[in-house]
Amino acid sequence: MVRKTSSGFFSTHEELPYRVARGYDRRNMSHSAYTASSTSLPQYDEHESSKKEFDPSLYTLPYVNFMTDNPTIFHAVDSLTKRLEKHGYKYLNERSLWDIKPGGKYYTKRNDSSFVAFAVGNDYKPGNGIAIVAGHIDALTAKLKPVSKVANKAGYIQLGVAPYAGGMNSTWWDRDLGIGGRVLVRTSSGKIETQLVNLGWPIARIPTLAPHFGAAAQGPFNKETQMVPIIGIDNSDITGEHKPSIEIKPGTFAATQPPKLVDAICGRLGIQDYSSVVNWELELFDVMPAQVGGLDHEFIFAGRIDDKLCCFAAVEGLIESADSDSPGIIKMVGCFDDEEIGSYLRQGARSNFMDSIISRIIEATASSGSAGPNVKGQVLANSFLVSSDVIHAVNPNFLNAYLENHAPRLNIGVAVSADPNGNMTTDSMSTALLKRVADKCGSTLQVFQIRNDSRSGGTIGPMTSSALGVRAIDCGIPQLSMHSIRATTGSLDPGLGVKLYQGFFDHYEEVDKEFQ
Repeated sequence: MVRKTSSGFFSTHEELPYRVARGYDRRNMSHSAYTASSTSLPQYDEHESSKKEFDPSLYTLPYVNFMTDNPTIFHAVDSLTKRLEKHGYKYLNERSLWDIKPGGKYYTKRNDSSFVAFAVGNDYKPGNGIAIVAGHIDALTAKLKPVSKVANKAGYIQLGVAPYAGGMNSTWWDRDLGIGGRVLVRTSSGKIETQLVNLGWPIARIPTLAPHFGAAAQGPFNKETQMVPIIGIDNSDITGEHKPSIEIKPGTFAATQPPKLVDAICGRLGIQDYSSVVNWELELFDVMPAQVGGLDHEFIFAGRIDDKLCCFAAVEGLIESADSDSPGIIKMVGCFDDEEIGSYLRQGARSNFMDSIISRIIEATASSGSAGPNVKGQVLANSFLVSSDVIHAVNPNFLNAYLENHAPRLNIGVAVSADPNGNMTTDSMSTALLKRVADKCGSTLQVFQIRNDSRSGGTIGPMTSSALGVRAIDCGIPQLSMHSIRATTGSLDPGLGVKLYQGFFDHYEEVDKEFQ
């Protein structure tokens, strides 16, 4: 319990919640106190989270920092896999043969935008099950078109972009937009390597039309012609002043992009020869950092919460799970790309990515000649999938949109998501199993189901569980403002997610025996 003085303020830093105690005092607020910095991840003693009493606030600032420092899917995957490496997880290249042993910890990536990590228990035997937590790590955004250079209009330099999923909706107007992603560069040896880039400042904006213009400002608006970001000014047609041109070789990839953008990206990466840029995948994002907010620091305000929140919690839960707990199983986390557009690509949850990994694990751990369908069927029958995607937190201004007793609150715990029409994979058996896990680790489960007169969203749960044939449940961490460029979750919710997912990994082996 956090004590307060009669004035309502915390009396000492020692009495502040952990998420605030390091360098923040609300009596002397500053913007920098809220924001994350790349030098501060993680800002906690990792041994503290192993204390007997779990403190979810230990994960607030690490999550805030993670969200600020990793605005694109490529940055997020790189950050989480490096964190796994720090905790003993070894990278396995899909192109190579895998040597997997009991007690080993591994991960692999696909397209640098999806990854699967797994820890093989010390007592694992062929045929034993896999405890899986999986989510999606992509988010709504605006991606550069293959040819992003467009003709200047009325003195403005603009950028050709396309909405990814529901990106470039009404919440994208008048935002400070940065740019980042991955760049493919041909090195002096002739090989092509991938480099991550984030310019670090806002370069674009999609300006609204003032309401004074009447009907023209009311919409609906055309995303192709009326939501084209502005990235610079060129009034040379009026002033006659021409700045020195940026020399880019014709016929190269760089020649299809705005010259000043090419110069900025190459300058950031230290690339001298623009023609060595073979291609890139860049996206726009709101540059405002993730922040802790609310009078008592109850909230986290951030972009791209859906679904990097659950992926972050799943990875931390896997890292925190002790090797001595559930040593007879495999513990696995999957973070997939393309969920927001249907998961149909090779790095999506509908692909063979997870199934291929499971098959390779079985082949590597089974005795000679016994890695066939019989053993794989046994493994999958003994396995369980927790499909984890963010869930709609109750909005106090729209209570009529929620079903009674199905309105998840922030800072309470993960919510189970149900849908009788198969948009979620939850059933009575899977709910009972996760409830047993929650009881054992001291987590509170909430529940969400959409009203009969509303449209349900979807997750990777049904597609993954049906492809693998594993028992499964859909659940997730609550958030407000889903699919907005800026969203809200509870400041304790990342940690509450870690608590449940760690508990799932720790207790699945013993809980599953009750359901055989």
